[in-house]
Amino acid sequence: MRRFVPFLLLLLLIAAVMRVSFFFTVVYLFAGVYLLTRLWAPRILKPLKIERRFVDRAFPGQAVPVKVKLHNAGWLPIPWLQVHESLPTALRPPTLQDQVFGLGPHAGQQLCYTLQCRQRGYYPIGPLTVRSGDLLGLAPPNVGEVAPDRLIVYPRVVSLERLGLPTRSPFAVLPAPSPLFEDPSRVIGVRDYQWGDSPRRIHWTATASAGRVLVKQYRPAIARETLIGLDLDQESYPSRQRHTATELAIVAAASVANHIIVREGLAVGFATEAHDPLADALTRFSLPSRGERAHLMHILEVLARVQVAKTRPFVDLLRRESARLSWGATVLAITGHESEALFDTLVYLRHAGLAVALILIQPGRPSPELQKRAGLLKLAVHRVWREEDLETWP
Repeated sequence: MRRFVPFLLLLLLIAAVMRVSFFFTVVYLFAGVYLLTRLWAPRILKPLKIERRFVDRAFPGQAVPVKVKLHNAGWLPIPWLQVHESLPTALRPPTLQDQVFGLGPHAGQQLCYTLQCRQRGYYPIGPLTVRSGDLLGLAPPNVGEVAPDRLIVYPRVVSLERLGLPTRSPFAVLPAPSPLFEDPSRVIGVRDYQWGDSPRRIHWTATASAGRVLVKQYRPAIARETLIGLDLDQESYPSRQRHTATELAIVAAASVANHIIVREGLAVGFATEAHDPLADALTRFSLPSRGERAHLMHILEVLARVQVAKTRPFVDLLRRESARLSWGATVLAITGHESEALFDTLVYLRHAGLAVALILIQPGRPSPELQKRAGLLKLAVHRVWREEDLETWP
């Protein structure tokens, strides 16, 4: 652009010296193109509308089709448009991520590609970058960007034939298609609505008076809930096998939660401390016990994005979260390392009236010392190292 103005002045000088009308015509033509480019180029992307559509949740092994729609809502054409979509390599993105084409007035273009969900995660789809400019390259190209969307890939869920978790509840063995955890005839108060609460619990009179949604609190009839505590401290897993072990621990937590809520119709709580890429910080997750399918999806969403990190002691998490449980509830600890503090904590919880179980993510068979100690302490210990171990557990 800077060199084009001296070029026009040179042409004008040549035309004035030679006094050839054709040279003046060429100068006028180039001057008109220059003025048009100055006015048009900065506004070339303003009428461009971009929309990205896809299902933002999936399970491993699924394919997610993505459609990107571009529409020129203006009366002037877009001579050329370069589109680049930034995609994570874990989703096996397509090879053709860059495309160049033109758009006429009120014309549109649709780009389609498919993402392969191979492993759990919280993935950014985008940003999408567009570049455009004039045909002669007189003005620098305009660059636009579409903010990224998020794709949540849930962890793998393994079907469990039998769960085998201990319980102190004398009614746990009774078949019940819709077990009752609370007595709906005994309302002890109200609380704010939480995500996953059934609409049947809404207290409409209190909601109208308070101006916010309130739900009824019932007196518990019997504790039939399970707390899943997941250890994601990097020191609890060997460095060489850390990725495999932590991923299997997450699969175990997701599979157990799915089995209890879907197959048994009971309530599950979940607690862990890990790095959250959404907040980009170490975060403690504490989900209260619920039995709804929506609550299960909430647990899976948390498990999809948590990452192993340096955390506080796992036993502190178990003690803090189990303090809110009712007598007879079950605490399931999932970790990759057993320790004196862990066994002492599990014994303490059992003496407090809770049933306890331990899943160790370790290869091989349980050592005789571990089996002997678990027998003396009357603790249910299960060792898992493959997904097949969960399918046939216990």
